[in-house]
Amino acid sequence: MFDIVALGELLIDFTNNGISKSGMKLFEQNPGGAPANMLIASTKLGLKTAFIGKVGADMHGDFLKEVLERQNVDVSGLIQDPNYFTTLAFVDLKENGERIFSFSRKPGADTQLKVEELNVTLLEQTRLFHFGSLSLTTEPCRLATYEAISCAKKSGAIISYDPNYRKSLWTTEFIAINEMRAPLPYVDIIKISDEETKLLTGFQEPELAAKSLIEKGIKIVVITLGANGAFLQTKEDSCLVPSFKSKVVDTTGAGDSFWGGFTSQLLKTKKSLDTLSFDELCECVRFANAVASICVTRRGAIPALPTIDEVLQKLNP
Repeated sequence: MFDIVALGELLIDFTNNGISKSGMKLFEQNPGGAPANMLIASTKLGLKTAFIGKVGADMHGDFLKEVLERQNVDVSGLIQDPNYFTTLAFVDLKENGERIFSFSRKPGADTQLKVEELNVTLLEQTRLFHFGSLSLTTEPCRLATYEAISCAKKSGAIISYDPNYRKSLWTTEFIAINEMRAPLPYVDIIKISDEETKLLTGFQEPELAAKSLIEKGIKIVVITLGANGAFLQTKEDSCLVPSFKSKVVDTTGAGDSFWGGFTSQLLKTKKSLDTLSFDELCECVRFANAVASICVTRRGAIPALPTIDEVLQKLNP
């Protein structure tokens, strides 16, 4: 039995890493992809995990598979397809650590996962299934994602969703809004950023957006607010959980690390969503804030993810 199975993009983040002697920008090869980042974050925090997705049968795909294996993530659901190239994302960093993305994905291997290629055994043997919206941008991966959701839900798994909006990967904002909202009826827990509240709900304010998602049947809503912490909403209660102070170097993977931290603590309670107390959920968010506060002090996504000992030291200095 796995704690978490995640489906979606596994790609290379080429992150700006200074200027060469000839005055050209240097880009550092970093493994990434939101579902993979989240999965490895939870793995480093003690959970048993598996990944479902597709990369190319190329040097980048080999590298990414090796990264997952080194991090003790089960890769029996990862396919290397010789017909498509591994997706690449070029990331430029602003002075405040925020990012600008440019994707090489026309099509990328991650978008070509088919229903018949899904490892159904993994989906039937997980406590939680996680996905994002990048696998909803195009077929055949969109259909595969919905099939995976259905299979995991039938087997009793918690369904977790992180929309993770990337404007350049959608034809129009209208299409993005419709496709990103479409899975909401199947979702049990969701993490969105304050930049995505209006896209997902029509409301900019975190409080209104969270209540709107609860009204759609989602049991736990968490809205990340950057340096201001995270807003937690359930059917019965809500609260703002403050963040930890950090010197921001790179925000890549911050939200993914946060959700890996949150879900790891959620599952470690061994309780159902209906029996978790609100105080326990607040502690899960506090733990997640600590994870993210460490991640942003380092470059890259997966290389920046903290160990359980580092998180505990942050929580109890």
